[in-house]
Amino acid sequence: MEEHKTTILLLGDEKCGKTTFLSRISQGRDNLNGSVPITLLRDMDQPFVFEIRSRKGEYRFEFHDTSSPGSWRLLEPDLVIICYDISHRPSLTNIKELWIKEFRTTFADGDTVPILVLGLKRDLRSEDDPNGIIYPQEAYGLSQHIRADKYMECSAVTGELLPEVFEDICRTAVETTTAKGGQSEGGCTMM
Repeated sequence: MEEHKTTILLLGDEKCGKTTFLSRISQGRDNLNGSVPITLLRDMDQPFVFEIRSRKGEYRFEFHDTSSPGSWRLLEPDLVIICYDISHRPSLTNIKELWIKEFRTTFADGDTVPILVLGLKRDLRSEDDPNGIIYPQEAYGLSQHIRADKYMECSAVTGELLPEVFEDICRTAVETTTAKGGQSEGGCTMM
């Protein structure tokens, strides 16, 4: 069976939770529930490789993030996940003000690459946030505004919604290897 390689790039502010997210999913599908302590991955070990087998074939997902020792701007991503910290409003603002612009100016074929928006640190969402609570509807609206294909959120620490997010990422990554590609038919969907 032929192995399909997919390059997945995680963009987002420093300390928004990308490394914890990747560290949790690297522990395997059975440990996505948050009951096992997280061993953090080192940035120098990028790409973080996940090999998946399904009825459709064998897939090699290579995750890179912006803290990569090599320049992430030299990659040719098949899928981009723009991440933000649910408990830190400026990281949501930076999706529109920084990351989507950075992505579109860096990658010439950016119009054909699926974009997912991922809210991390869901367990830290608080009504007491001095900058105002970020509700899923607000982040979903921003995702629609930047023409993302999907909006998701989870907590890597508690495991809340992590299996569903990982499944959606895998499904989209698999679709990028087909003639259809991984982009949605039109409009952003919410997990």
